[in-house]
Parts: sequence; C-alpha cells; structure tokens
Amino acid sequence: MLHRFILLLLLVAIPQAVSGATLRVGMSVDYPPLTYKQEGRVVGLEVDSARAVAELLGMELELVELAFSDLLPALEEGRVDVVMSGMSVTAERAQRVAFAEPYLEVGQMAITLTEKAGAFLQPWSVYREGLRVGVEPGTTGAAYVARELTEAEVMEYADAQAAFAGLRAGDIDLYIHDAPTSWRLATTDDNQDLISLYHPLTDEQLAWAVARTNTGLLARLNRALAQLRANGTLAYILNRWIPVTVEVGGAATATP
Repeated sequence: MLHRFILLLLLVAIPQAVSGATLRVGMSVDYPPLTYKQEGRVVGLEVDSARAVAELLGMELELVELAFSDLLPALEEGRVDVVMSGMSVTAERAQRVAFAEPYLEVGQMAITLTEKAGAFLQPWSVYREGLRVGVEPGTTGAAYVARELTEAEVMEYADAQAAFAGLRAGDIDLYIHDAPTSWRLATTDDNQDLISLYHPLTDEQLAWAVARTNTGLLARLNRALAQLRANGTLAYILNRWIPVTVEVGGAATATP
C-alpha cells in the first residue's frame, strides 16, 4: 500500500537519471524509526525515502547494510553512492563528504528510567557533577557529552539496547542519543520503564551524503528532495514514522 501511494505521488515527476541504473544506498539498520529490521526486512523512514528517491531518479534501488562507522568509508571508497541513515550534518563530516539539503531537524536528547525522571525536570540538571552518562562512540551525542558534560562519568555502549540495559542495571543515570531514539520510545510499548526528557540538548540537521566529487548526484538528490517536499511525499513519510511533525524553515522537526 505504501509503495503504491508513493508511486502515485511520483507520477507527476520526471526521472532525473537513465532508467535501469542502480542507486546503491548505504544504511546502518539499527536506528529505529529511521532504519531497522522488522521480521527480517529493512524498514523505516530512510528506507521509504530511498525508495521514493530511486523512483524519482528512474533508478533501481540497492540497500547496502553497513555498520554506522563504515558508512563514510564506503562512500569514499565508492562502495555506495549515497548514505541515507539518519546522519547528522557536522563540520567534521562535511570535510569528508558532501551533504544534500537537510530533510529533518533534530537534537540530542537524554533518556532515563521513568522512576528517576523527577531528578531531571530542569534542562540544566544534566550538567551536574558526577552524573553517569552513556553514549554511543562516534555519534554526535558522544561529541556533545565530551564537549559539554565535562564533569560526567562516561560509559560507551554499542547501541541503544545495550545502553537501555545499562540504565536498568543502574550503571548509568542518562543515555544521550539522537531524537529518533526518543521518538521510538514514544511509539512502542516494550520500554515503558524508560522515558525521554524531551529537552533538545543540541540543534542538528539530518541529511543524505554523497562523495565530495559526485556533484551530479548531489544536484539530482536536491531536486528529488524538493519534489518530494512539494508533492507531499516527504510529509507522508515523516508522519508515518514520527509521532508529530511540523514544518520549520523547509525542513521538518519532530516533537513528542
């Protein structure tokens, strides 16, 4: 049903590339609701977006599953054409790759046990000395903690599920991660003992990335994004995967 709906929205668009070519999209499939596996299939906001973009470009779609840390190397080495995996735009990453126009505005958020939420009612409560904070290495959340929470005790976790286990075991007080992790808590029933504080700690933008030399594909992606925004496909995809969305400055932002 979703695929047919997207096709209907895209009928008015003219493909920007030769039909039959393949668009290789790199994704880290451990980041719900953006990219993850459900009953053996890769699903999520970025997957729907990749399908819509491939339709607009007149290309076949190939999803390439990679660890998040391998996404940029794969792009630089030519193993994928574009990264669509909930990647935040940072100055450091922009030195290595070229980003398309952002499609979503997000921020880092703190997650804790529901029973401990009362201790973090004020935004500044995350800055106190001795706080035990979990992060995922290599993420903008980890960079934020290293830069701003200099008095915190920091523990690294491979993914959100491992960090959630750390919260439940009492090893950490907070887990700092991108907003989509908090949105996922708001739409599932299997983590009712956890809660997001929903105070954005940073202002970030998510965007798709290509090799710095691939200016042609970058231009086509930007045109495709503009069409997806204009014909309602982007709003449809965002509303499907994120609880509440509003338009801000041409990109979208989400709140619980």
